[in-house]
Amino acid sequence: MPEATQDPVEEQRFVRDDWYGEEIAGRHYVRCEFRETDFSEAVTRNSVFTDCVFGNVRFNASRHVDSAFTGCTFKRCTFFDAGFSGCKLVGSSFAECELRPLRVTGGDWSFAGLAGADLRGVTFQGVRMREADLTGADCGGAVFADVDLSGATLHAVKLPRADLRGSDLSALDPLNAELAAAIVSPEQAAVLVTSLGLQVRA
Repeated sequence: MPEATQDPVEEQRFVRDDWYGEEIAGRHYVRCEFRETDFSEAVTRNSVFTDCVFGNVRFNASRHVDSAFTGCTFKRCTFFDAGFSGCKLVGSSFAECELRPLRVTGGDWSFAGLAGADLRGVTFQGVRMREADLTGADCGGAVFADVDLSGATLHAVKLPRADLRGSDLSALDPLNAELAAAIVSPEQAAVLVTSLGLQVRA
């Protein structure tokens, strides 16, 4: 998992800073505040952001590798064409953010707050999202491949045309979700049918 190599920067404010294209490696920020900062095309590697606040920050085309954003708050941030690989976002929340298109590969997004998020067409692959809040999220056409969604809050989630193969759907109530044309495996179909109180027999 991510491990910073530098001493932490604590409780500092960064306002309208330009970090465009910057290589952010081995850094650690604790309870810092980033306002209207430009992280476009920046790359974070083995960096840790703990309990930080990001407001109106641009992460467009940024890449994040083996980094952590734990307990962070993102509000009105843009993640156009951003990518996260092997990152930890446990307990972080997203409000009024633009998250499309976004690609997440591996890592841990457990307890992440994505209620009401527009996640149409995004990709989560091999990600741990235990007890994540996806209440009312629009995930039309999204890919959740081999994602651990156990214990996730999926009330009123929209998953039309979404590819859900390989993911844990035990927390999904088909009666409280939009699933038109969603793609599942036979094993997942059996789980969904069982959750409806039906019995599958040969």
